[in-house]
Amino acid sequence: MAQELTNQKCEPCSGNSPPVSDEEIAELKPQVPDWKIREEAGERRLERTYKLPDFRTALNFTNRIGEEAEKEGHHPALLTEYGKLTVTWWTHAISALHKNDFIMAAKTDELAVQFAAKS
Repeated sequence: MAQELTNQKCEPCSGNSPPVSDEEIAELKPQVPDWKIREEAGERRLERTYKLPDFRTALNFTNRIGEEAEKEGHHPALLTEYGKLTVTWWTHAISALHKNDFIMAAKTDELAVQFAAKS
């Protein structure tokens, strides 16, 4: 059985790193069921919007994701607004999704519990 995504570490990527295949997405996506795969500028991305009680909570959650991103060396796009935070993961070096994005989506969901985030 595959190691739980939240227990895995991101691996360094380069422009030669392969994106996840459709088969890998089919295996990984159920582990982050609340994330949507969307396409922007021809790139697949993972995105989720968390509802939060207020701006301060959204900002604190944003900062906590930033700390985890720094530890893993993998950084998302973050849109912090009153009562919500939209997080988008994709791998810039390959302009596509990599397993790292799924790892970080799972870690983001794990962090969200601390902030009473809901879908």
